Amino acid sequence: MRKRWNYPTYDVEQVKSLQHSLGIDPLLCQLLVQNGIADYENTKLFFRPKLQHLYDPFLMKDMDQAVRRLGQAVERKETILLYGDYDVDGTCSVALMYTFLSNYHKKVDYYIPDRYKEGYGLSLDGIEYAKKIDAKLIIAMDCGIKAMKAVDLANSYKIDCIICDHHLPADELPNAIAVLDPKRDDCPYPYKELTGCGIAFKLAQAYQSRIQIDWQELEDLLDILVMSIACDIVPITGENRVMAHFGLKKLNERARLGIKALIRENNKSLPFSIRDVVFGMGPLINAAGRLDDARQAVRLLLAEDQQVASDTARQLVHWNNLRKQYERQSVEEACDAFINAPAYPNQKSVVLYSPSWEKGVVGITAARMVDTFYKPSIILTKSGEHLVGSARSVRNFDIHKALQSCSQYLENFGGHFYAAGLTIHPDQFAEFQAAFETYVATNIDEAQTYPILDIAAKLPLTSISPSFWRILKQFAPFGPKNRNPNFVSEKVIALSGTRVLKEKHLRLIIQQKGSPSFTGIGFDLGHFYDQICDGQPFSICYNIQENHWRGKTNLQLNVKDIKID
Repeated sequence: MRKRWNYPTYDVEQVKSLQHSLGIDPLLCQLLVQNGIADYENTKLFFRPKLQHLYDPFLMKDMDQAVRRLGQAVERKETILLYGDYDVDGTCSVALMYTFLSNYHKKVDYYIPDRYKEGYGLSLDGIEYAKKIDAKLIIAMDCGIKAMKAVDLANSYKIDCIICDHHLPADELPNAIAVLDPKRDDCPYPYKELTGCGIAFKLAQAYQSRIQIDWQELEDLLDILVMSIACDIVPITGENRVMAHFGLKKLNERARLGIKALIRENNKSLPFSIRDVVFGMGPLINAAGRLDDARQAVRLLLAEDQQVASDTARQLVHWNNLRKQYERQSVEEACDAFINAPAYPNQKSVVLYSPSWEKGVVGITAARMVDTFYKPSIILTKSGEHLVGSARSVRNFDIHKALQSCSQYLENFGGHFYAAGLTIHPDQFAEFQAAFETYVATNIDEAQTYPILDIAAKLPLTSISPSFWRILKQFAPFGPKNRNPNFVSEKVIALSGTRVLKEKHLRLIIQQKGSPSFTGIGFDLGHFYDQICDGQPFSICYNIQENHWRGKTNLQLNVKDIKID
């Protein structure tokens, strides 16, 4: 698939002014300006994050009510039920809040819904469980913003609810004691991109300030929090960047037993980056809820015994290996079905259904379809009397808005700009498929029909020095809205040692005139081998990464694309 290399514009005068203030490589100043950092003070905050930079949690709408009710539950020794979704963000939310509260309140229980029996969100079964254990307060995390019926049922049982959610609310809010969600129109909280676990952390921070618990108790939660920030693919800006910075520090230096067990199962040496968490640990945590019981993920994060942690981590690896098998099968079948459809290749969207696809991998399959065909994609499977599925989108195309335009065919839906879930009656599938295709074809721009690689700058290989990398790595943690910058180096030559790995990946040894040689890895770029090994120069798009192996650290180019000169 062709990719367009996009060179962003920036204010040259701001770069010159910043370079004058900082006295560092002008290219690094250019990167700062591209990130919206154009003066000395903001640069200092960016390069030297501090936990004191976190916002006052009481700026969040309803935080006063939430802290007051939580305090009452502790004082009255009421049972508190922690309720979380079955993905990384939800299970991390439960583990974080359980760890925090159980230090001084013993009547704490938790509940994770069954993906297949209950589906996403605050379920009626969960409310019945709260009644059964005589809970008087439910703290729902990473879900609940649209749970009107469930909250009303809880209220009828005289069970209060605190909602800690980060999804887009509907016009009506649930009738809870407190609804903590920065995306509420009436919420003045300055930072809107927290995860569900991040909002749970803000509740813990607010409660900590009221009862004056040692701040260290909050810092000890950050290795859990960073997993949610990484795996929920939220912007690594503002508060998320500060919390991710210190979360990675704790994860790499003194992680809890369960996270250490996950790290061991990865067979990868520390330190871990955001990317390592996303691709190395996230799938293992998610595998529990996809194929078995998501409570296993919580048990892992709460483990205080080494054997329990190790055994649970191995179990998650087993489920993840099984998930990979299901994923390979569904992706192959989905690709075949799409390519063989009568309307291919004129279709602007992918909407596919098969009763044989595992419900736990439809989201991953939708993401793989976007990777392969670069079209907004929806993958559905059978669940009881309905079809349930996941939607994933391409750059700058609002998949939630697209579903909203077809809502007359849907039982329910919810999610974000780039990802959503939906439920549909089988009789409505064909009409929904046609309506969704019509909306996409009408509203998608040509520029959204193929991938774009944002290029930070053209960079001679001679500029990649230890001092350059020492400053560049301080831009981390990298992630959405703070990407590891892509560079382009032109007129490079492939040297001996360049080869294809596993029939599809490309290992490069390259050099530019006057530069040292560099090693690069290009995933799924093996088809370029014959073109670059004839001695002709070519251009590469890449970012720079540290490779840690057997106690040694070296720089490696993560090659994203190649263009033949």
